[in-house]
Amino acid sequence: MMTKKISIGILGHSGERVERFTIPITLLFVLTLATFSVVAFFGFVIYGYHGLRQSIVANGQMARTIMDQRDEITQQRLQIQSFADDINALKDNLVTLNHFEEKIRVIANLDPGKGNGSLFGVGGAAPDDLASQLALTQRHEGLMREMHRQVNELNTATLHQEDSFGTLLHKLEGQRSFLASTPAIRPTSGWLSSRFGYRVSPFTDRKEFHKGVDIANHKGTAIMATANGVVTYVGKKGGMGNMVVIDHGHGMITRYAHLSQALKKRGETVKRGDIIAQMGSSGRSTGPHLHYEVHLNGVPVNPAKYILN
Repeated sequence: MMTKKISIGILGHSGERVERFTIPITLLFVLTLATFSVVAFFGFVIYGYHGLRQSIVANGQMARTIMDQRDEITQQRLQIQSFADDINALKDNLVTLNHFEEKIRVIANLDPGKGNGSLFGVGGAAPDDLASQLALTQRHEGLMREMHRQVNELNTATLHQEDSFGTLLHKLEGQRSFLASTPAIRPTSGWLSSRFGYRVSPFTDRKEFHKGVDIANHKGTAIMATANGVVTYVGKKGGMGNMVVIDHGHGMITRYAHLSQALKKRGETVKRGDIIAQMGSSGRSTGPHLHYEVHLNGVPVNPAKYILN
C-alpha cells in the first residue's frame, strides 16, 4: 500500500524553487496532534496555576480573617475579665458600706436593723470572688454565667442596702443632739501604738487592762475634741500626767492624757473638731503620745468602735 505524502516547496526571491520537502500525511497528523497536546497541556498547567494562585489568595484572606477573629475573641475575654474584677470591687464596696452602717448603728445606739447580716441572703456572706484570671485560650462561658448570677445578687443587695440606709437616716434625724455628743472622730493624727484591752505593761512587764488607745506622734501635735461637750477637768492626774476630761452628756465621757499643754479651761464648751490640747509625754510615759479613753455610764469602752474616720 502506497503511503500518501505532501510535498512542500520553498521558493526564492526570484520565484525559483530552492528546496522541496516531502512529508508523509501520517507524520503531519502526528505532529499536529503532538502540537495540540503540548498546547493543551500548557493550557491546563496555566489554568491550574491560576486556580492555585486564587486558592492561595483565598486561604491568605481566610487566615487573616481567622487571626482577626482570634484577636477579637481575646479582646472580648479581656473585657469579660475586667468586668469580673469590677464586680468583685463593687461587691467589696457594698460590704464596706454595710459594715459602715453597722458601725453607725453602734455609735448611735440604734437597733441592728431588719435583716442585719443578710445583705446577700441567707448567711449574709458575700459570694466568692469571681475567678477572673483565666487563660485567654480557655472558654469563658462559665465565668459569664457566674457574673450574671452575681450581678443579680448585687442588684438585690443594693436595694436592701438602700432601704436600710433610708431607715437609718430617718432614725438619725431624730437623734442629732445625741450624735453630736457621741465621739466619732480620731482625736489626733499618728499611729496606733497600743490598743484597748489587756496588754503587758511597758513598766511592770505584767498583764494589765488598758482602758483606752494610745496614738503616738511628735510632741506638740494637735489634740481634738471628738464630740460636742463641756470640759470638766484640766490638770495633772497621777501617771496620766496632764489630762483633759470632756463630758458629752448621755452618759458619755472622753479623757485625753499625757498632754504637753491643755488649751481649754474647765467649764468651757467645745465642739467636735476643736483643738483642746497638744500631745506630750507627761506622767508615766515612754514617749510623746496621746492616751485616749471613752467611758459610757462610767465604764471604759473600746474607742475604736467610736471612730468613723
